[in-house]
Amino acid sequence: MRTAGLILGGVLSVCASSAMASGDMSVATFLAKADALKAKGLGALGSPDIKLLRKEAEAGGAIYRARLQSDKAEGKPPHSCPPKSASMNSDQFLSHLRSYPAAARPRTTITTAVFDLMKKRYPCP
Repeated sequence: MRTAGLILGGVLSVCASSAMASGDMSVATFLAKADALKAKGLGALGSPDIKLLRKEAEAGGAIYRARLQSDKAEGKPPHSCPPKSASMNSDQFLSHLRSYPAAARPRTTITTAVFDLMKKRYPCP
């Protein structure tokens, strides 16, 4: 839905910006908040949850990028091999989060989900 893209647009700067959130929010909580925002439509534009979700996704991305840099510096094989300018839209990210079984969502963090997504999308040759 177009509204969801507008509301959560930028959530997927996961691989392009830095953040100060933890990335520890569960997939279940993230999806519940995203669904609540989507249900509000344009009325959600002033919600603080938009910023919270963006920061959580960005934190997961920042942790992921730091791990890639650390592994490279230590001569370890990379976790995954994304192109220099990897990007995706919010629908793709949410679709990945929804791919987790309902029972696994409460115990899977956004950071773990970002790592899983990048490994799936950009496996190393």
